[in-house]
Amino acid sequence: MRVRNLAGFGAALLVGAFCGSLIGPRPAQAVAREIIELQRDVTTLLQGQKDIASQVTQDHTVMRTLLEQSNDTVGKLNGTMSGLQKSVQDVQANSGARLDTMSTQVQGLSDNLEEIKSRLGKLNQQLADLQNTVQSVDAKISGSSAPAGAAPATTAPGSASSAPGGGSSAPSSAAPSADTLYSNGLRDITSGKYDLARSEFEDYLKYYGDTDLASNAQFYLGEIAYSQRQYQQAVAEYEKVLTNYPKSFKLAPARLKKGMALIELGQKNSGVKELREVVKRYPGTEEERRARARLKELGVAATAA
Repeated sequence: MRVRNLAGFGAALLVGAFCGSLIGPRPAQAVAREIIELQRDVTTLLQGQKDIASQVTQDHTVMRTLLEQSNDTVGKLNGTMSGLQKSVQDVQANSGARLDTMSTQVQGLSDNLEEIKSRLGKLNQQLADLQNTVQSVDAKISGSSAPAGAAPATTAPGSASSAPGGGSSAPSSAAPSADTLYSNGLRDITSGKYDLARSEFEDYLKYYGDTDLASNAQFYLGEIAYSQRQYQQAVAEYEKVLTNYPKSFKLAPARLKKGMALIELGQKNSGVKELREVVKRYPGTEEERRARARLKELGVAATAA
């Protein structure tokens, strides 16, 4: 009985040992290997995290540099745009005055050409008169028994063609001829010698105020004042053209420039009224086109409502 019990106890120990080997803790070598692998994985993760942090730092530095460069570029562009805006404003401020000056010069050149044509016509007429006079003198000499030296005495009262500047139009021998004063005035206004041109046109009006070109001289006094930004004086000079010379071909430009001078003086309503009169009275002219353009710039209609 006792032997049987000992045998059973031994068998139980063997079974327990076998089962314990199955469910008991792993050998120390396997555990150490897993720990090493785990440490290696942790080390890899830490290195990866470090690399990512380093990359993020580099990217942040690059982005900050790019941002600073962008800010500098934007600042330079803003400065350039400010300069361009100022330049545009300066051009806009000066373009009107330059255009008016060019218009005055073109007007002067055009009138100068007309004056040259007129003078050529006068010279042709004077030449024809001179030929007629020579023929008349020759006829008298050939048909007269008087001494040859007496012939000039019979023709001493000269014709109008022999008088300087058209003869009787000059009230004083001390005054320059009408042609000289007017031509010199045109030459000086087109070359920008405004003070000298003003003096010459004033003398023209003083001595030859009843001639066909008197209204032109009056108009150019307004142009000189306008070019020198003396807008109040310009308005007065243009008004004299409109009032004193109702048949002058300078009426359209005088009314146009009067309106523009009023606008420069801050009298917008009066200036707009004059420009609308130009549109109404002188359709199809260059003055009408300029009046419409100026009214458009002012944001008003070309005709009254």
